[in-house]
Amino acid sequence: MSDRYSQLVRLPVAGTVAKRIGLPQPVTLERGPGPVRGRVLLGGAGRFAEAAARVLADMGVDAATALDDPVREHAAAAGLDAAVFNPEAPADRTFKALVFDATGISSSAELVELQRFFHPTIRRVEPSGRVVVIGDGRRALEGFTRSLAKEVGRGATVNLMQVTPGASIDSTLRFLLSPRSAYVSGQVVRVGAGRAVALSGRTALVTGASRGIGAAIAEVLERDGATVVRLDLRDAELELDITAPDAPEVLAERFAGGLDILVHNAGVTKDRTLAKMPEERWQSLLEVNLLAPERITSALLPLLRDDGRIVCVSSLSAIAGNAGQTNYATSKAGLLDLVADLETERGITINAVAPGFIETQMTAAMPIGVREAGRRMNSLRQGGLPVDVAETVAWLASSGLERNVVRVCGQSLLGC
Repeated sequence: MSDRYSQLVRLPVAGTVAKRIGLPQPVTLERGPGPVRGRVLLGGAGRFAEAAARVLADMGVDAATALDDPVREHAAAAGLDAAVFNPEAPADRTFKALVFDATGISSSAELVELQRFFHPTIRRVEPSGRVVVIGDGRRALEGFTRSLAKEVGRGATVNLMQVTPGASIDSTLRFLLSPRSAYVSGQVVRVGAGRAVALSGRTALVTGASRGIGAAIAEVLERDGATVVRLDLRDAELELDITAPDAPEVLAERFAGGLDILVHNAGVTKDRTLAKMPEERWQSLLEVNLLAPERITSALLPLLRDDGRIVCVSSLSAIAGNAGQTNYATSKAGLLDLVADLETERGITINAVAPGFIETQMTAAMPIGVREAGRRMNSLRQGGLPVDVAETVAWLASSGLERNVVRVCGQSLLGC
């Protein structure tokens, strides 16, 4: 659905008025495949500085570091030809992205290094820019990045990578720097030693794929080279009621030759306050949103090939709750239990995305007041698009990440 408010405040006169009276001013977010589009400033000299420099070098980006920053040695070792940034440079010396390796911070006293790097640079971040902090588990870094994400403005995002020793940061750093992560901000992504794989040549099953978010997921996976089987009640290659008693067996027979990626996207809403919700209404939603994914996962897990991927589409309601959605929030939070508890092997991983306000037919039917509140109550001051969820699913389906829940919500002010 068209966001007429965003269109209006981008007009010269209306935009000036909106700015003067303090109304939200969302910018057009840069989306699409491909790497970061602009100069990247690299700082910090922790354990992953050289690995970050190597990723930037492999991407062929225009990079820079401060002259007296020890990260210059790591950049040189990684083969990154980085220009010199002078903090006293004119204000028009800007950056599309800032990357800071904070794994070298070993005490609370050293947290001042965050201020020293970002104080002269954060206002130089361009619209739809990216800020990525690489850390090793300090909660102080979570507070810093989430607060900075609410300050940076102009459609820019800020995210934290929590990395463990031996972690491979390539896939995650590339995603968080790219336009593909347009609606992912204020997130903590936990990165382990899992192996990333290409989507090309892999087979994926996407449930609820005939429209909306599911259709976008199928399209992005196909764009990246996967062969996708779309499943839905109708208008899909595989028409099946996933709540049918024999649905797991039907799918097991269909994918007897193997499956690489399983995306649990199918879901319904049946909103009503709990006092007015009969058992049938409660149970029929849980059958679609949670019980069917659990049964299908059990049936297909043995058929997933080595390095297989399972991605569950949860919801921000699972994290923050929502009045009138006790059934929906319960079901979507139950998917997070599946992510946490499923026993996997052979390199198979499971993760989840938790979308916030996404522009779909469902949100278009909301009352205008609720719809506008959903759009504006996040750091990017606008709703996301189905492709934002799809890009995040595709990244999780190729990365080696394990048991992450990534919110695709523009850093919603609810539950984040």
